[in-house]
Amino acid sequence: MKKDSRLAKAYPWIVVALLWVVALLNYMDRQMLSTMRESMQIDITELESAVNFGRLMAIFLWIYGLVSPFAGAVADRISRKWLIISSLGVWSAVTLLMGYCTTYNQIFWLRALMGVSEALYIPAGLSLIADYHAGKSRSFAVGIHMTGLYLGQAVGGFGATLAEAFSWQQTFHWFGIIGVTYAVILIFCLHEKRQPEREAQTAAEPVQKVSVLKGFGMIFSNIAFWVILFFFASTSLPGWATKNWLPTLFAESLGVPMAQAGPISTITIAVSSFIGIMIGGPLSDRWVKKNIKGRVYTSAIGLALMIPALLLLGLGNGMAAAVSAGLFFGVGYGMFDTNNMPILCQFVPSRLRATAYGIMNMTGVVAGAVCTQVLGRWAEGGNLGLAFAVLGCITAIALIVQVTVLRPVTDDMQ
Repeated sequence: MKKDSRLAKAYPWIVVALLWVVALLNYMDRQMLSTMRESMQIDITELESAVNFGRLMAIFLWIYGLVSPFAGAVADRISRKWLIISSLGVWSAVTLLMGYCTTYNQIFWLRALMGVSEALYIPAGLSLIADYHAGKSRSFAVGIHMTGLYLGQAVGGFGATLAEAFSWQQTFHWFGIIGVTYAVILIFCLHEKRQPEREAQTAAEPVQKVSVLKGFGMIFSNIAFWVILFFFASTSLPGWATKNWLPTLFAESLGVPMAQAGPISTITIAVSSFIGIMIGGPLSDRWVKKNIKGRVYTSAIGLALMIPALLLLGLGNGMAAAVSAGLFFGVGYGMFDTNNMPILCQFVPSRLRATAYGIMNMTGVVAGAVCTQVLGRWAEGGNLGLAFAVLGCITAIALIVQVTVLRPVTDDMQ
C-alpha cells in the first residue's frame, strides 16, 4: 500500500519525465533539417535555393498550424495517451523514411506529413501535464516539459555535424528508429488522467458533453482568449525565426561553416531557455499565490528580455554580440514559454484546454510559416539581421497588450 501510495504521489512527475523525452524527439526530428541543408543539397540540388529551402520549412509550419485546432479538439475527447503514442510513432517513421529520399518532392511531402503527426502531440501533452499538476507546481511542470523541446532543438542543431561525420541519410534513419522504439515503451508506462469534469464527459452523460463547434464557440467568445492568442502569435514570430533561421544568421554574421554555426546557435538558445524556465516556472508558481497576475507578470518579464536580444541579434556584430543576444533571448523565451499553458488555465476550463491550445498553436505556427518564408526572401537579399530587429519591435507591442489587458480572477478556471 505504501509503495502504491508513493508511486501515485510521484507519478505526476513521472509523466513529465516520460513526455519530456517525447518533446525532445518532437523538436529534434523537425529541427535537424534546418542545419543539414549543405549536406543534403549535394544529393538534392533544389535545396541550393534559399527560397526552396524556405518553402520546405514553411510547409511543415502550415500543415502543423492548420491541423493543431482539430488535434486539440480530438485530445479533449479521446485518450491523450494513445494520441501521444500514435503521433510519436508516425513522425518517427516519417523521419526514418526521409533518409531514403532522393528528390525534393519526396522530402517536401514527408515534411508535410510530419506536420500532421507532430501537431497531434503538443495540445495533448500539455493538457495532460496541466491535469496532473493543478495548483502550485503547474508552471514548473510545464516548464520542465518545455526543456525537452529546447534540448531537442539543440540536439537537432548537431544534424549538420552528424551528417558530415556519417551521412544525412543515416542521421534520419537512426533518429527515426529511436522514436519508434520509444513509442512502444510509452504503451506500457504512460497513463491517462481525467479531471472530474472530464470524467463526467466520458461517463455517458449527454447533458455534460460539448460538441466540437460549441467548444470552439465557447473559446472564441472569451475576450481574454483573443488577447492570449494575440501575444502568443506575436511572440511566435521570433520564436520560429530563431528555430529556422538563427543557424543561417550565425553562419553569415560570424563567417563560420554551418557545421559549427548550427550547434553554437541551437545550444545557446537551448541552454539559456532552460535557465529561463528554471527562473520563470518557480517564480510564477510563487508569485501567483500573492498576486493572481503573477503568471502574467512573469511572462511579461520574459518578453521584456527578448526585445533587446532580438535587436542585438539583428544589428550586432561578432561572436560576443551573437552569443550574448542568444542567451538573453533564450532566458526571456523560457520565462514566457513556461507560462503560456498556466495562463491559459486561468481563463479556459480543463475540458477545453487542449482545443484552446491547439488554436493557439495554429495561430502561432501560421504566423511562423509566413515569417519563415518572408525571412527566406530577406536572406536572399542579405537583410536577415534587419528582419530580426523588426521582430523585436513586434514583441514590444505584444508585451504592452499582455500586461494592460489580461486580468485573471482565478488560477484554475472550472
